Amino acid sequence: MGSNGKEVATEIRPYIRVYKDGSVQRLVESPIVPPSASDPETGVSSKDIVISQNPPISVRIYLPKQALQQHQKFAVLVYFHGGAFCSESAFSFVETKFMNRLVCLANVVAISIEYRLAPEHPLPIAYEDCWAALQWVVSHSNGDCGSDKESWVCTYVDFDQVYIGGDSAGANIASNILLRAGSEGLQNGVKIKGAFLTHPYFWGSKQIGSEIKDVKRREKLVMSTMWHLVYPEAPGGIDNPMINPVVEGAPSLAGLGCSRLLVSVAEKDPVRDRGISYYNAVKESGWQGELELVDVEAEDHSFHILVHHSENAKKLIQRLASFLVSCAGHGRKSFQFPSRVSRI
Repeated sequence: MGSNGKEVATEIRPYIRVYKDGSVQRLVESPIVPPSASDPETGVSSKDIVISQNPPISVRIYLPKQALQQHQKFAVLVYFHGGAFCSESAFSFVETKFMNRLVCLANVVAISIEYRLAPEHPLPIAYEDCWAALQWVVSHSNGDCGSDKESWVCTYVDFDQVYIGGDSAGANIASNILLRAGSEGLQNGVKIKGAFLTHPYFWGSKQIGSEIKDVKRREKLVMSTMWHLVYPEAPGGIDNPMINPVVEGAPSLAGLGCSRLLVSVAEKDPVRDRGISYYNAVKESGWQGELELVDVEAEDHSFHILVHHSENAKKLIQRLASFLVSCAGHGRKSFQFPSRVSRI
C-alpha cells in the first residue's frame, strides 16, 4: 500500500511505483523548465514545438548563439533523452542544462525528442515516436519550407550533417534507430553521418564481464526488472535484440546506418561491460565506419547529466562536442580519439 492509500502493483526503487488502478508515480525526476530565448550561461536559444498530434510528439529545438549572428547552416543533432524509458523529459532541467552546454561547445543545432513514456505507453512506442521524429526532421530537407514546416529547421540545418545521440535508454534508442535507418533509409535519401551512445542501457540474461553471474540474482537487478516493466510483451524478454543487441540471432551490427560511432562508458556504471561488449561487437561485425570508445574512470551512470556541474561532466560534454565538431568538419582538422580513455 502506498502513502496515498492506493494498492501498489509494481515498485522499482528508487525510480517508479505503479498502482493497481494503473496510475504511475515517478519517484526521481528533474523539474520541467521552459525554453529560453537566450540561455544566460551559453547564449543558446531554444523553443518547444509539437510536431505531431497523433501520435503526440514534441521537441525542444536548440540554436547556437552563432545561428542568430551568421547566415549559415549548421550540423544537426537529433537527441533521445535517458530515463529507463519511463522517466525524465526533453524539457527537464538536467537535460536542458546538458543540451545547452553541448550545443554551445559543438556549435550545432540540436533537436531533443519528447517521446511517450512507459509503462503508460509500453515499448516499442518510444522507438516508434523517435523514428517518426527523426523522419520529421529530415522531411525538411526537400527545400519545401511551407507553413507546415518549422522555420528554425528549414533555415539553420545542413542536411548533409545529420547526427543522432542519446544517453542510457536514449542511447539504446539511438542504436536501434541506426539499425532501422540502415535497413529502411530516411526520407529524401538523407544519411546519418555520425552517432554517439553514452552509457547505453543494454542488458541480457547471461553474464558479461564483471556482471553478477547468478541467474536468480540477475533477474532481480533493476536492469532486468525495468525492462520487463517498460516492455512486458517483448519477444525473448531480456534477450530481445532491442535490449541485448549482441544476443544470438540479433540483427547484424554491420547494418548500423552511420559512418562514425562513439560509445562512452563509465567505470562504476552497472551496464559498463554491456557498452564495451557492444563496441567490440560492432568492431567485429564488419561495419564499415570509424568506431571509438571512451571509458571514464571513477564515474557512474549518466554522471555527465545527473551531476552536470562536476568537472568530469564538463570534460565528457566537451568530449562529445569535439566528436560532433570533428564529424561535421566546419573547416577544421579532424580530431583523433584513442580507443580507450583512462581518465578525463
